[in-house]
Amino acid sequence: MSKKTSSPTLEHHPVVTRKKWLEARLHLLAQEKAFTQARERLAARRRALPWVKIDQEYWFEGPQGRESLADLFAGKSQLVVYHFMFGPRDQAGCAHCSFWADNFNPIIAHLGQRDVTMLAISRAPRKKLVRFQTRMGWDFPWVSSHGSDFNYDFNVSFTAAAVRSGKQFYNYRMAPAYCADREGVSIFYKNAHGEIFHTYSCFARGIDMLNTAYQYLDLVPKGRDENPDNTQSWVDYHDRYKK
Repeated sequence: MSKKTSSPTLEHHPVVTRKKWLEARLHLLAQEKAFTQARERLAARRRALPWVKIDQEYWFEGPQGRESLADLFAGKSQLVVYHFMFGPRDQAGCAHCSFWADNFNPIIAHLGQRDVTMLAISRAPRKKLVRFQTRMGWDFPWVSSHGSDFNYDFNVSFTAAAVRSGKQFYNYRMAPAYCADREGVSIFYKNAHGEIFHTYSCFARGIDMLNTAYQYLDLVPKGRDENPDNTQSWVDYHDRYKK
């Protein structure tokens, strides 16, 4: 049974008058506004990061067959890639990446209006991606990097030797190795000359803010209500939850 982190607070939570609640809420609102402003400044610094030009050619297998990294932009100048954990030997995509992917379909059209193409990339062969995508009811673009160095070059996939060594370079540091694929998001820009640049990547807790469900759970009394020693132990494929 998962540990509960919020029950004592719920059972003995302070209850006050509406006037007292409003005073406390206004105090928190000031902190929220400061956080929002700090987040906007951080986003500006993120966009100001220097870029790295992509000189290597990468090829993928997608709905249109063999596609280059340039093709994946699909007429836009900005590309968001979700690194979805789904290895060549896996029969299904990662349940935790699926938790994130459940957010993708509704936002694709909106991102397109701001010159952004978004898709997922995994090492599993295209036919496995299609089969799993059909099961999940998704139709966002998803391509296979099977046979490409793409995942390895962007530090979300690791060789068998790296996993055996117990160490891998992930999230900008050497970290314990326990699997051949990890999650992340990478951003690319293509200029008018067709040159492609890597502008940003984030991993692990860095993609936390991209999960809409978590943002709502942070608002409710129980919060995420997760086991602190295994935070996502409750997560499953959406078609396996009990109603």
